[in-house]
Amino acid sequence: MPPPANLGRAPGPPDGGWGWAVVFGAFISIGFAYAFPKGLAIFFKEIQDFFGTSYSEIAWVSSIMLATTYGAGPISSILVNRYGSRPVVIFGGLLCGIGMVSAAFCTSILQLYICVGFITGFGLALNLQPSVIIIGKYFLKRRPIANGLAMAGSPVMLCTLAPLNQFLFDNFGWRGSFLILGAILLNCCVAGALFRPIGAATVSVKTQVTEEEKDALKAEVTKDAMEMSSPTKVPVEAKTEEGGKDCCEKINQYLDFSLFKHRGFLIYLIGNVLMFLGFFAPIVFLAPYAKHIGIDEYSAAFLLSILAIVDMVARPTTGIIANSKWVRPRIQYFFSFSITFNGACHLLCPLASGYTGLVVYSVFFGLAFGMVCAMLFETLMDLVGATRFTSAVGLVTIAECCTILLGPPIGGTLIDTFGDYKYMFIKCGAVMVLAGTFLFIMNYYNYRMLAKEEKERKAKEEDPKSVRTENEGKNNWNKETAQDGPELEPLREEQEGLKKEVNGTNEV
Repeated sequence: MPPPANLGRAPGPPDGGWGWAVVFGAFISIGFAYAFPKGLAIFFKEIQDFFGTSYSEIAWVSSIMLATTYGAGPISSILVNRYGSRPVVIFGGLLCGIGMVSAAFCTSILQLYICVGFITGFGLALNLQPSVIIIGKYFLKRRPIANGLAMAGSPVMLCTLAPLNQFLFDNFGWRGSFLILGAILLNCCVAGALFRPIGAATVSVKTQVTEEEKDALKAEVTKDAMEMSSPTKVPVEAKTEEGGKDCCEKINQYLDFSLFKHRGFLIYLIGNVLMFLGFFAPIVFLAPYAKHIGIDEYSAAFLLSILAIVDMVARPTTGIIANSKWVRPRIQYFFSFSITFNGACHLLCPLASGYTGLVVYSVFFGLAFGMVCAMLFETLMDLVGATRFTSAVGLVTIAECCTILLGPPIGGTLIDTFGDYKYMFIKCGAVMVLAGTFLFIMNYYNYRMLAKEEKERKAKEEDPKSVRTENEGKNNWNKETAQDGPELEPLREEQEGLKKEVNGTNEV
């Protein structure tokens, strides 16, 4: 418990201490949120044979789970703003366990969509958003490194889950495996218990009191300035305006829709929505592709482990590079390069022949995938700032869920149509190269505009003539407010008439 002396001021990010325990909890939560939908691909071939479905139909399982995880972002952000990160993550872990245990008893592919896709996916959403948000509250200077370490949970979990899932399937079947995985996901509750609040209530109370004091002061000034005008109508109008303002503030308290006027946010949003159309499909179909060309099950699962091991090293390394003084001021360019590099790997994948070629592809894919994931949220926070980051994450994820939902099924449809996996890899690669190119060009434009706006602002501050004109305008406004100008003459005459009538009545 903090000492009573600190109750009145908002504590800053400690950049260490208990924050590293929070990073460990986020490591677990983010790891399950990202790696679990990919690790389930081990079971797809067998579930497909069990239910007699096509590639596109079985791909909807991971697709719905990923889309729900991202699409439920605003709900998760609202719950975090209302209750804090700790209870939201604990509840999400319970939902994940319930969803996977229920999936073990499913008798149709539609029931799998509901249990694995929606219930487990929503539980993972309640793990992902709070974990990303709370790191921004505990870290400032070391935030890129902390984000890189937390994001490394995804490859570590994927590296562990891929062979574990194959082992569980060989010994217990897919139904028994789902029961065990449901129990494993309950560890998210333990991770959520590490998310100790950092003065959230104190900051909220202080902000609320400050806003109330400002509103009260503004109301007093308005009352003094408008005292001579209609005394019966003004309070009613002010009350109506205040009620509308409170309604808007209540909505913006959870989701700040003014972000859609933010140039950098819109560029990030469009580029990421396009990128996710080809981001997850290659991972979902990597193990089935290896089995399709005759590679045994454990070697196919080991491809995901190779990808995850490289990803594990790439994420914290990328965080360190992104935190350097050469990269951090222009981190958006680094992010654009990572997306383009990712797409180039997919375009070259069809050239890989045999298991050795797929191992090489997995190494480069793991490197590119880790680079993108390590900077996915750091670049967003760099654009909008820590204050608006919670709302930004919620708005971004709900916009991204559409392309995340469609990406793997479109890839599965291409496989069903042409009977070859190479068209799926080419589609994903082309989309990601296009997204990376778009972000690079538009971020260059954004940086130029920001520099131009900053230059104009400094020139305006340094120009004494503009400053004098602005001060004169303020003085004139103050004089007009303090004195009765010609515009208030009819109001003064009306008030004097009312006073005479009142005096006459009193004399009688």
